[in-house]
Amino acid sequence: MYEIMFLGGAKEVGRVGMLMFKEGSPIALFDYGMKPSNPPEYPIESPPVNSVFITHAHLDHSGLAPWLAARYAPSIYATPVTHEVGELLHRDAIKVASIEGYPIPYSNEEVDIYRSISMAYLNFGEDVELGEERVEVIPAGHIPGASMFRIITEHGIALFTGDLNTNDTHLVEGAKSSSADVVIIEGTYSGREHPDRREVEKMFLDAIEERVSKGGTVLVPAFAVGRSQEVLMILTKRGGYDVWYDGMGKQVSEIYLSHPSYLRDSKALRKALKEVNIVQLSSHRNKALKDGNVIVATSGMLEGGPALYYISKLKDDPKNAVYFTGYQVEGTNGRYLLDTGHINLQGVSMPVVADVKFFDFSAHAGHSELIDFIKKVNPERVIIFHSDNPEPLADDLRDIVSDVIVPDITLRIPLFP
Repeated sequence: MYEIMFLGGAKEVGRVGMLMFKEGSPIALFDYGMKPSNPPEYPIESPPVNSVFITHAHLDHSGLAPWLAARYAPSIYATPVTHEVGELLHRDAIKVASIEGYPIPYSNEEVDIYRSISMAYLNFGEDVELGEERVEVIPAGHIPGASMFRIITEHGIALFTGDLNTNDTHLVEGAKSSSADVVIIEGTYSGREHPDRREVEKMFLDAIEERVSKGGTVLVPAFAVGRSQEVLMILTKRGGYDVWYDGMGKQVSEIYLSHPSYLRDSKALRKALKEVNIVQLSSHRNKALKDGNVIVATSGMLEGGPALYYISKLKDDPKNAVYFTGYQVEGTNGRYLLDTGHINLQGVSMPVVADVKFFDFSAHAGHSELIDFIKKVNPERVIIFHSDNPEPLADDLRDIVSDVIVPDITLRIPLFP
């Protein structure tokens, strides 16, 4: 008998961890991340496991991989891109925790252990045998290197999606369906649809053009992993802007370009990076403010990084703008700015006079896209995780799937009907 239990990520977004049992014993863990709040929230402690599968590098899915490596020395399976970007994010999380003054449950030494003994590389199309079970790796379309895991057992096939996007983006191709008896699917955008991506890009570029034409500077706080590269490709495709690029996204871009097979168009990304100004030194930031008209900088939720420096300089001029391209989690500085028009800088709440807007560049499937994906897979059971509002998706899926489950954390449920 196979069962699963969520250690986090059930009826909530973030800190995902799904433990799989066979005959009552844990055999594999799928994702093990932290919620990117201040301070972070962590999943329930995992028991010892020998095999861990990480869908992608974002910390809400990969964030506790070093903790697992240092305690249990499991094989942690992921694509090369996920491992390399994940290590970068783990070390940055330690740095941010030190600056912000909250504890984090691993050190750089434990990241070294993760890198030296636990990293196991899997490319798309490859698989791993776990005794009588087999786990296949399939592209998830979310960011470069993001995977779905197809778990083949003696009782049936289960598909764990991680974060899923079925639409092509500038960076990656959208995910394709694969047959399974059970789908364990993220529901981040349950009950919500995305606007047409081409229209969003046009609105984004038109808004930038309006600010720049008036002599303003536009700050685009963007996630280092995936979103900043996407934004650069959009900006340079339009052309005509003096774009500056600052933050950890530069290192992520180098990793992406070292694995071009994981990109939809590596030449386009390489071209975009050649056409923008890269901030190499702190003195370049003043030059970016003086000469640039668009600055793309981390962090995407204004929880640290160079974006905070730029906003401190740009916030008081109504000609300037702060344009978000990613979802702002509750409790983050970015969400505070969107909701209140104020920003927290060094513990002080300050008004932002500059124009503030959000443009939906989500790398997650919307409500209808999730339903369409499920229809193509045609499973007997659907289990929804990674959603703080799963019921709209669950209600619609009950019309097309015989068994839909919205699990609670720590509740063991049979994997197959």
